[in-house]
Amino acid sequence: MSLPQALLDDYAPTSVLRVALNHGNRVLVGRDADGKPIGIAVDLATALADLLGLPLRFVEFDRAVDVSSSAGDDLWDVCFLAVDPKRMETIDFTAPYIRIEGNYLSAPGTLAADAQELVDLGCRVGTVEGTAYTLALSRLPGAGNLVAYHDILAALEALDSGEVEAIAGIREAMEGESRKRPGSRILTPPFMEIRQAMAMPRGRALASAHLRETLADFARSGLVGDILERHGVSRDCALVG
Repeated sequence: MSLPQALLDDYAPTSVLRVALNHGNRVLVGRDADGKPIGIAVDLATALADLLGLPLRFVEFDRAVDVSSSAGDDLWDVCFLAVDPKRMETIDFTAPYIRIEGNYLSAPGTLAADAQELVDLGCRVGTVEGTAYTLALSRLPGAGNLVAYHDILAALEALDSGEVEAIAGIREAMEGESRKRPGSRILTPPFMEIRQAMAMPRGRALASAHLRETLADFARSGLVGDILERHGVSRDCALVG
């Protein structure tokens, strides 16, 4: 069934569906041996472009803040970000389609037994500026002990040098870094549940409504779960919009 031209124009004013990818989120986006983007976000974007019958182009960013801060710059049409009230000022989100935990990774010498004690002790916690977990932590007790870094590599360097006692991040990424650092620990419980959604710049009401319905259909049909499992994420993490 062909879609109305007005809808396609709202999705893609340039006649190409430009999809922003945030390489800072290793759960959603990676690269293959040739440097080509792969991952959950890539597969969902491809499914959307196929449904719309539009050519697809990826616009690649290193950090979530670079995606969110460019919402008004006409660089992309669709993105993949965690839902956050601050971002909602310029971005129109779908319902979340996946839940990801945010956890602290503690340095080997950190005394805190768990996440709450880390906060209670006033430990310095490294985080990446502009990420969903940074925005959330800035509104929680312990915000004054956050140390923001440009990217995850800088945060990890601060952890290794002893500049901070722990860093915050996506659980899967923190687990990977913990395996590289004997004695480091993932502190429980998670400090938040990060709910990832698809989104568009505000002001595209027709396409945004269609995107919400389409992603919900992808979830109900099992497509989202299939894509998650394809990339090593449990189907149980999928959310139905």
